[in-house]
Amino acid sequence: MAKTALDTLSLKGLTSRNPLMRRCLERAALVAATDMPVLIVGDTGTGKTLLARAIHNSSPRQGSGSFIAVNVSAISDSLVESELFGHEKGAFTGAIGQVRGRFELADRGTLFLDEIADMSIVNQAKVLRAVETGEFERLGSETSLRSDARMIAATHKPLGELVAAGQFREDLLHRLSGLVLRVPSLSERREDLPGLVAYEVKSCAEAMKRKITAIHPEALAKLTSHSWPGNLRELHRVIQRALLFSEGDALMPDVIDFSDDIRIRPAVTPGAEAALTPGDDLSLAGAEKRHIQKVLAMADSKTQAAKQLGISRTTLDRKIEEYHL
Repeated sequence: MAKTALDTLSLKGLTSRNPLMRRCLERAALVAATDMPVLIVGDTGTGKTLLARAIHNSSPRQGSGSFIAVNVSAISDSLVESELFGHEKGAFTGAIGQVRGRFELADRGTLFLDEIADMSIVNQAKVLRAVETGEFERLGSETSLRSDARMIAATHKPLGELVAAGQFREDLLHRLSGLVLRVPSLSERREDLPGLVAYEVKSCAEAMKRKITAIHPEALAKLTSHSWPGNLRELHRVIQRALLFSEGDALMPDVIDFSDDIRIRPAVTPGAEAALTPGDDLSLAGAEKRHIQKVLAMADSKTQAAKQLGISRTTLDRKIEEYHL
């Protein structure tokens, strides 16, 4: 199988003019040479997976093992154990053969657990044992296996607050956070935007087979003045969409669209309050929950909602968890 650009992405290929991002990359380069576990934190879409892959590709393990990534939030809780540790034939209905798990596949390489905060307490205990001892069993087997996998985890949620709330194991947090790297949002590293825009235009144009060789100054100004609540993921999507409608060899300002047409919002009239009924929660907490629901429905992102509410994104995430929004 031919290697892609991601397969060869290393920390040497990641640069920044921003002090926060430069410090993150410098610390990442130091820890890459070790087997120390790494916890990467930052808003959704900031490039945590790219950083994890670059750490692996810059480490001694790059030549001895694979980079195995698991998005925990994309796997149902009942399947996490099978996904991570594998299973034997007949271990459960539909298990028609032996399957190796991600811990086993990552032996001598790197196992990246993305969105680790979304893992249940029960599965956290099973992962803790494997992280501590390197030992695990496939589902349906009593034979212990070993894996020498380097651990990198990532989350956009406040793990410290989740530990305090009893939703995340403190011992697992300590095991995963040998070194904590925080990836700043695009709004914190605006000096990097011109270079990131140029890179996205070039790479997207090549992938889409579009002959775009220049960026109009007004288009660049429009892109660099945007707040980018969706970070790198939003930047990629906006550039892709702009190139789709581009004509000629330059990216023009009129094809740049920041709207998200697929976002579904309930019909809410600005300033209008829904009528209360006798069964509604009339406590202050109930009023806060209704207000946060309304702001989330009207905002384009959780980051924007947090700004409108006058609270941090971390506090908003905690409120969303608390009120089950």
